[in-house]
Order: sequence, then C-alpha cells, then structure tokens
Amino acid sequence: MLNKIVIDFETQKSFDEVGGRDKHHLLKISVAGLYSYPLNKYFAFAEDQVSKLADMIAEADQVIGFNIKHFDFEVLKPYVSYDVHSIPYLDILEEVEKLIGHRVKLENLAQMNLGTGKSGDGLEALKLYKQGRIEDLKKYCLDDVRITKELYDYVQKYNKLLYKDYFETKEVKISFTEPESKKNTVKQGSLF
Repeated sequence: MLNKIVIDFETQKSFDEVGGRDKHHLLKISVAGLYSYPLNKYFAFAEDQVSKLADMIAEADQVIGFNIKHFDFEVLKPYVSYDVHSIPYLDILEEVEKLIGHRVKLENLAQMNLGTGKSGDGLEALKLYKQGRIEDLKKYCLDDVRITKELYDYVQKYNKLLYKDYFETKEVKISFTEPESKKNTVKQGSLF
C-alpha cells in the first residue's frame, strides 16, 4: 500500500495579525491534523510535536490536502529542514481550480458531495487557540482532515465532484493520478 497521508494545519495567528497574506512563515502552527492511509489512523499534533509530523510528511509517497501548496506547506516551512515543495503532493483545491477556472471552498465541496459541512471556520479555530481550547481545536482540525480524506476517496470512486456555482449545481469530471512509491527509501514500521 502506498504511504499516502492527508494533512491540515491550523495557525496561531491570522494574516491580519502578521501583516499580510505573503507572511505565512509568521502564522505559526497551533495544531496539525493528519490521516495515514497505511495505518488507517488519525493523528493530531500540537506545535511542540511538529517534528513527528514533519517526519511523516517527509516519508510519504503523497501528501493530500486542500490548499496545501499555498497555505499548509508555506506555514510548515519554518519548522523543517527540507524543501516542502519537493514532497509529492495532491492539492484538491488546485486540481479543481485547474478544471473550473476558479477557487471553491472546502465547505462547498463537502456539502455538495458528502452531504456534510465543516464544523467551523478558520476564525473560529483562531479563537479556540487563543482561548487555550487545544483539544477542541484538534477536533476541528481533524474534522477538516476527515472531510478532505472523504473528498479524495469520493473522487477515487466516482471520478467527479459536484459544486455550487452561485445558484447552480455543476459537476466536474476529475481523477487523481496515483503517485510513485518511495518504498525503497521508507523504513518499514517507522511510522509510530
């Protein structure tokens, strides 16, 4: 089985607090969520555990997420010694945007394809962090990981996604290419 993982990060600060959307490195990770396909298990990491998360990302055959190329990877950069963009990844937002010509929210895709929505939004996640409610924040983050995983699985099964475009429901044909295995470089049993 390929070592595919799904990730999502929450941050300690907002773009407004750090002075703009080009300052991801200042946002700092509050919690990170990860799902491992080979282990069939969810993990939540606090900032002081990011090295474990970084190791799992570095060993992955593919990192799956929603807006990971321009957000999560950029937030991760200050925590790792490797080039995050060298990791094989699949950014669902990027793939959908290529096909339909604009961005669409995770909430939109979740509602239209899974019949469920997110449990909150990024501003609520920031409030949870500032209130010290780390366990609630981990649950929120893992919920986003679960939704992203289920969207990935949905595409793998049906090769399509529905989305709401203003008042109209549209369908886009989509498929994801399987990554190459890093089996020769991954130590068996090295993940928890």
